[in-house]
Amino acid sequence: PDVIIANSTYTKAQIKKYYNRESTVVFPPIETAKFKPKNNQKRSGFVIAGRQTPYKRFDLAIQACVQLKLPLLVIGNGPSHSKLLKLAESNITFKTKATDDELIEAFHKSEGFLFPGVDDFGIVAVEAMASGCPVIAYKDGGASDYIKPGITGLFFEEPNPESLAKTLQIFKNTSFSESQIIKIAENFNTQNFVFQMKKEVNKIIWKEKY
Repeated sequence: PDVIIANSTYTKAQIKKYYNRESTVVFPPIETAKFKPKNNQKRSGFVIAGRQTPYKRFDLAIQACVQLKLPLLVIGNGPSHSKLLKLAESNITFKTKATDDELIEAFHKSEGFLFPGVDDFGIVAVEAMASGCPVIAYKDGGASDYIKPGITGLFFEEPNPESLAKTLQIFKNTSFSESQIIKIAENFNTQNFVFQMKKEVNKIIWKEKY
C-alpha cells in the first residue's frame, strides 16, 4: 500500500514494528450522541461488555470483582462464556443478549466500565465514556489514546486479577466528573472521523496531482 492509516497510536507502533512502515492515526468513529445520559442517575456496580474471547480477558474482571465482592454485570457471549460462568459468584450477573438500549442503560447506571484486555483501539470503552462512565483499563493497547488517569478512568499495570483489584480499590476512592468524561469522548465522534479521513484522502489526491 502507498498509504497506511492506523486506528490508534498502539496500532501505529505495531505497523512500524512489523512492517517498518510509517502510518497516520485516524481514530474510529463513535456515535457519541446516542450514549449521552438524559438525566442524572445514581451509579453503582461495574460493567464489562463485548465478545467473550480469551484475549479480551473477561476472566480478570470477574476474578477481581469476586475477590472484592463488587457487583459486576457481564454483557455479551462468546467461546469463553462457559469458563467465565465457572469463575463467577453471586455478585456477578451475566446478560448474554442485550439490545443497544440495554447496553446504553447499563453504561448509564454503572460507576465504572472494565476493559482488561489489549485491544487495537476499543470502541466499546469510548462508548462507555460517551455515557459519562469512567473506564478501568489495562495499561496497553489503544486505551492509552483516551484514558487520562484520574479524569476519564484509571489504568492497572499488570495483567492479573490482583493488579486490577488494587486499582478498583483506588477507583472507589476517586471522584470523576461525568461531564468532563463525556466532553473528552466527543473527540472521537463520527464528525471528527469524517473530517480526518477526508483530510488524509485529500493529501493523497494532491500529492498524486503534483
